[in-house]
Amino acid sequence: MKYLKFSFQIYLFFTTFFLSAQTKKITLEDIWNGTFRTERLDVLHSLKNGQEYAVLNFNREERSTSVDVYDYKTLEKVRTVVNSSNLDGVDYFTDYTFSADESQVILATNEESVFRHSVLGNYYVYNVNDGTLSLISEEKIQEPTFSPNGNKVAFAKENNLYVKDLISGETSQITFDGENNKIINGITDWVYEEEFAFVRAFDWNADGTQIAYIRFDETHVPEFSMDVYGTALYQTQEVFKYPKAGEANSKVSLHVYNLKTAKTTPINLSADFEYIARLAWTKDANILSAQILNRHQNDLELIAYNSATNKTTVLLKEEDKAYVDVTDNLTFLKDNSFIWTSEKDGYNHIYHYSKEGKLINQITKGNWEVTNYYGFNEKTKTIFYQSVENGSINRDVYSIKLNGRNKTRLTREEGTNSADFSADFSYFINTFSSATTAPTYTLNSASSGKVIKLIKDNKALENQLSEYNISKKEFGTIAINGNDLNMWMVKPTDFDASKVYPLLMFQYSGPGSQQVANNWISSNDYWHQLLAQKGYIVVCVDGRGTGFKGAAFKKLTQNELGKYEVEDQIAAAKQLGDLPYIDAERIGIWGWSFGGFMSSNCLFKGSDVFKMAIAVAPVTSWRFYDSIYTERYMTTPQENASGYDENSPINHVDKLKGDFLLIHGSADDNVHVQNTMRLIEALVQANKQFDWGIYPDKNHGIYGGNTRLHLYTKMTNFLDENLGDKIK
Repeated sequence: MKYLKFSFQIYLFFTTFFLSAQTKKITLEDIWNGTFRTERLDVLHSLKNGQEYAVLNFNREERSTSVDVYDYKTLEKVRTVVNSSNLDGVDYFTDYTFSADESQVILATNEESVFRHSVLGNYYVYNVNDGTLSLISEEKIQEPTFSPNGNKVAFAKENNLYVKDLISGETSQITFDGENNKIINGITDWVYEEEFAFVRAFDWNADGTQIAYIRFDETHVPEFSMDVYGTALYQTQEVFKYPKAGEANSKVSLHVYNLKTAKTTPINLSADFEYIARLAWTKDANILSAQILNRHQNDLELIAYNSATNKTTVLLKEEDKAYVDVTDNLTFLKDNSFIWTSEKDGYNHIYHYSKEGKLINQITKGNWEVTNYYGFNEKTKTIFYQSVENGSINRDVYSIKLNGRNKTRLTREEGTNSADFSADFSYFINTFSSATTAPTYTLNSASSGKVIKLIKDNKALENQLSEYNISKKEFGTIAINGNDLNMWMVKPTDFDASKVYPLLMFQYSGPGSQQVANNWISSNDYWHQLLAQKGYIVVCVDGRGTGFKGAAFKKLTQNELGKYEVEDQIAAAKQLGDLPYIDAERIGIWGWSFGGFMSSNCLFKGSDVFKMAIAVAPVTSWRFYDSIYTERYMTTPQENASGYDENSPINHVDKLKGDFLLIHGSADDNVHVQNTMRLIEALVQANKQFDWGIYPDKNHGIYGGNTRLHLYTKMTNFLDENLGDKIK
C-alpha cells in the first residue's frame, strides 16, 4: 500500500453512514428513469435591486412554466413575473431573459437544438408592466438580445442579423450576404461553437447605437456529411462545414454596424491572426474589445477598437510555448481598467490592468488555480471568485480586495461550492455538494460567507439512497511517473481484503479535464455503484495533462496527446494489480470521447495489463478531429505527423489481444462515426476479433428514449462476459 494514500476522513464518514441496512440494489432502470433525480434551482437570475432573485419554475400538474421572484432575506415568493398559463398561444417556455431595466422579458418557446450549444426557437417579448406579449419573428430565430435601453432586440435568422424596434414594431435587416454553408453573420460556425464555446457572435455597445459582430466566410471549409436514417423510405443527408486538423478554417472578420447611419465598418486586425475568440464592448460606448489568436493558439492579443477614430490598439499580449487559454473573465470596470485571468505565472490567477493595458497588480497568487470569477463589487472594491486552494478536488468561494489584500474564504464545507451573487453583491446563493452530500442550496452573506438560510436540499434523495447498497468512494493519490495523481476507488460494500476482485478503470484524461472531484454522484457514478454491487472494484485516476494542478502539469502532453496519459493509466493499472485484493489478470478500462480514445490506446498499447476495454464515441486518429481543439494541443498534422500517428489507436490495432467493445452514434457531428468505421476496417484487416455497435441517428451523447438504457445494458453484459466471469 505504499503507493496509495486515501483520505481517512472520507473513508470514516462513509463507513458510519453506510453501516445501516441496505436492502435495495441499483438497477440500470433506476439510473435512467429518473429515480435518482436531484432537486435544483433552474435559470436563477438576481434582480437589479440586489434583494430579490428570479427562478424558472415548472408546474408538472398544470404543465406550465413561470418566472417567479423570491426575496433573498425571507426566501419567500413575492410575485410571479409571468406564467405561461396566462398567455395566449404559449403553453410553456423553456428560458427567459430580462431587459436591463427588468420591464420586459424574452421568453423562449419551441426551441430545437442545432448543435451542442446552439438552438433555434420562437421568442416572445413580454411586457411586465402591461402584460402584453409580442412575437419577435414569425420564423424561428437565434440569440435574441435586448439593446441596453430595452427598446430594440437584435437577433440572427438564416445567417443574417436583424434588429426589431419594439416601439414601432419594425424589423430592419443589417446584413444581407448570409448563406447556408457559405457566410454566417453574428452566429458562430460549428467549430467555434464547439471549441470556443459560444454561439452569439454579436454584441450591443453601451448606449445601444452600435452592434459589433463576427462574419464567418465558410466558403473554403471542407464539408462533412452524415446520413440521417429516420423513419422514411429514403434516408436524408445533413451536410455542414467542418474543418479537420490542418484543413481550411472559416475566414473571420470583425465589423461594427452603426444604427444611426445604417453603415457597417470593417475592423482592421493584425495580418497573422486566425481566430476571433471573444468580443465585448467596454463601458465606453465607442470602445470594443476582442481576443484574437494565431492558428497555433499560443499568441493571444486583447485588442481595443475605437469606433470614433477607427483605430485599433493592442491592450495586452500573451504568449506560451504550448497554448494560451481564452478567458471568459474579462471585466471592464467603470474607469475602463479591466480584470483578466491568466496562467502566465504557472497557475490561473486574477490580474488588474489599466485601460491602456498596463499591469496594475496581480490580485491572487499561489500554487493553486482560480476556477471561476464571479464579479467585482465597485462599492467595496471586492472581487469574488472560486478556487481549488483547499485541494484540487475541492472548490471554495473567496473574496479579495482589488489590491490583493483581505482574502476571505466564504465557504466552509469541504467539497464543491459554487456561487450565484446578488446584483449588489450583498448575498450569494451557494450550491454545495460532495461525494457524500447531495446538492444543497443556501443563502449566504457575501461579506462573511455565513449561511443565512437553507433554500433547498436533497435530503429526500439521500434518505432514499440509504436504502440502497451504496459503496463508499475513497479519495486518495497514487504515485505514478514522479507525480501524485488524484484517484478515487469504489469497492463492493461487502469488500473482503482476503478475496480477489476484477478491476475496471474509468477515465476521460483530456487536457485540463477532471474526473476525480469531490462532488455529488453522476449517472456514471451510479453505474459504477451497480458494478460494485456485482463484485467489481472501480477506480478513476486523473493522469498528467488533466487540470487544476498548474499549467506545467496540464501542458506536459503538448504535441503528444495520448502518450503520457496512456503511460499513466497503464502504470496505474500495474500498481493496482499488485494489490492483494485485485486480480491482475482481470483489469479493464473504459471511457467516452477522449476517454474512448484513451481506453482504445490502453488496450492496444497495454495488452499485457488490460484484459478488456470499452470505447464509446472515440477519436481514433487526431487527423479526423476538428482544427481548433486538435491544433491547440498538437499543432497541425503537416507540422507534427509523428505526434498524430504514433498516439492514435488506429495505428496500433495489431497489438490487440484482449476483448474490445466499440460504440458510436451514426449522427455524431462532433466525433464523427468515421473514427469508428476506420478503426473497424483497420481491425478487420488486422484479423482482430472485437464487438461493436452503432446507434442510428444518435449524436455524441447517444441518448433519447431507451437508448442510454440499451447502451449501458450492452456495456454491463460485455463486462460480465469478459471481466466478471469469476464473480460469485
